[in-house]
Amino acid sequence: MRFLFIMDPIEHIRIDLDSTFAMMREAQARGHEVLYAEVTALRLEHDEPWASVHSCTLGSVQGQHVELSEPFEQPLRALDAIFMRKDPPFNMEYIFATYLLEAAEPHALVVNRAANLRNHNEKLYALAFPSFCPESLVSASPKAILRFQDALGKSVVVKPLDGNGGEGIFRVNPEDPNRNVILEVSTRHGTRPVIVQRYLPEAAQGDKRILMVDGVFEGAILRVPGATDPRGNLHVGATSQATTLTSREEELMTVLGPRFREDGHLFVGLDVIGDFLTEINVTSPTGIHEVNTLDGRCVEAAILDAVERKVKG
Repeated sequence: MRFLFIMDPIEHIRIDLDSTFAMMREAQARGHEVLYAEVTALRLEHDEPWASVHSCTLGSVQGQHVELSEPFEQPLRALDAIFMRKDPPFNMEYIFATYLLEAAEPHALVVNRAANLRNHNEKLYALAFPSFCPESLVSASPKAILRFQDALGKSVVVKPLDGNGGEGIFRVNPEDPNRNVILEVSTRHGTRPVIVQRYLPEAAQGDKRILMVDGVFEGAILRVPGATDPRGNLHVGATSQATTLTSREEELMTVLGPRFREDGHLFVGLDVIGDFLTEINVTSPTGIHEVNTLDGRCVEAAILDAVERKVKG
C-alpha cells in the first residue's frame, strides 16, 4: 500500500519519543511505500487534491533516521491512506489543510477523518459525554467565569481551546488576588473563549493517557507531574508510570468506542484525571512509545492493522 504521513519537519523529531515515526517504521517494515510531506505541501487544483511529497527510507539512529527522495507531485486520491499528524496549534492553516484532505476522501482513507479533525475540538469533544466530565464552562466572559467559580466555591482550571502540551493552562483559586488578571489574559479581555473546569485534586497523582485504536482500548500510562510543575505533560517534567483501567474507565471505553468508529477517529488519546474525562485528543495523539514500554504493547502495529483492514474494505 501507499501511505502519506503529513507531519512537522521529520529531520527534527526525537525518534525515541515520536509516535508518528513509530507508525512510519511499522509501515516500512510491512513493505508499504512510506511518503512524507509537510502541511504546506498540500494544494487543490480545481477539485483535485495534490501534494509535493518525498519517499522515505527510515532508520534507527537519531540524526540519521530518515533518507528522503527528491520531492515529486502526488495526487492524493491515488493513495491508500493519509495520516494527518501535524501537531497543534489548531489554527486556520490547520483548518485549511483539513479542507484539502477532505477532498481526497473517500478515495483515500484519512486518519483521522478530515472533517472531524476540524469539527471535534479536543476540549469541546469531551463535553459530548457530560456524565464523564467535571463541571465545565466555555466562555469568553470573565464575569461569567467568575460567576461559575463562585457558584462552585472551588479552584478551577482555565485552558485555551486551541492549546497543546499544557501551554496556557492556569489553576485559579477563589481567593487568588490575580484571578481577574488571569482571566483577562486567558480570554484576551473577553474576546477569546476558554474552557473552565473544576480543579481535580487527583491531578497531583497523575493524568492518565488512554490510547484507543478503531474504538478499542490499546493501552494506558499515568503521567505524574514533576516536583516543580503541576502539569502532567512529559515535556515539562512529568514522568510515565504503568497503570491499569478502573471500572469507570472501562465503562468510558464502552461508551466512546462506538462513537469514535462512527466519527472516523481511528487513533485517539484520552486524558483522564481521577474519575473524569478532560480531553479527547484526535489531531495528533502521542504516547505510543511510553505505552509500548510500560504496557508491553505495540500500538503502531494495532494502528496499521486497523488501517489495512479499512483500506481492503
